[in-house]
Amino acid sequence: MRLLTGLGLATLLFASSTHAGGRDDLTAFTKGLKGLDGTFTQQVFDANGKKKETSTGRVAMSAPRLFRWEYAKPFEQLIVADGKTVWVHDPDLQQVTKRPQGVEEQNSPLSALIDPGKLDAQFVVREDGTSDGLEWLLLTPKGNAEDASFRTARLGFAKSALVKMQVVDALGQRTEIDFSGWKRNPAFPANTFRYAPPKGVDVIGEG
Repeated sequence: MRLLTGLGLATLLFASSTHAGGRDDLTAFTKGLKGLDGTFTQQVFDANGKKKETSTGRVAMSAPRLFRWEYAKPFEQLIVADGKTVWVHDPDLQQVTKRPQGVEEQNSPLSALIDPGKLDAQFVVREDGTSDGLEWLLLTPKGNAEDASFRTARLGFAKSALVKMQVVDALGQRTEIDFSGWKRNPAFPANTFRYAPPKGVDVIGEG
């Protein structure tokens, strides 16, 4: 589940303005945005609202298609999108999965937020009011619901930043991600969005 959450969701990262709705916040923040680097805490709940797992880690993104989602606790997992291929490394399993990046980007909030021009083409977007001290924006994938990686995604903004994301998948499972420590347009090390499978691990898939 972490894979879908990490890339299909996960990722969504942005906002800014003095006091406006979620759409205005998103529009202002993505203007001139080249990359983001921050930390996250993720909680996954089943369809009945029971918490299944909690994890923490770091996320980094560089426009237009570079992405790194790194789980640190309780189990390590690394997801890297290098522009062509998505790599998923599970150290505990000594296994790496690879797949074409285009498949992962289809109907993904991440791809739309990196390229705001895709937002209305891929999603039904509407303001979702104010609650818990946050301005919310609701995204619903267009097209065939069976092809989408999620049913709905809510983005919560406060103090000129995206601080929370809530995603509900097709089975009713809810993932909540709290973001913190955003660095806007940082200078990333050259190897941030590169990946080469270490020796001795099984590589599965195509890319």
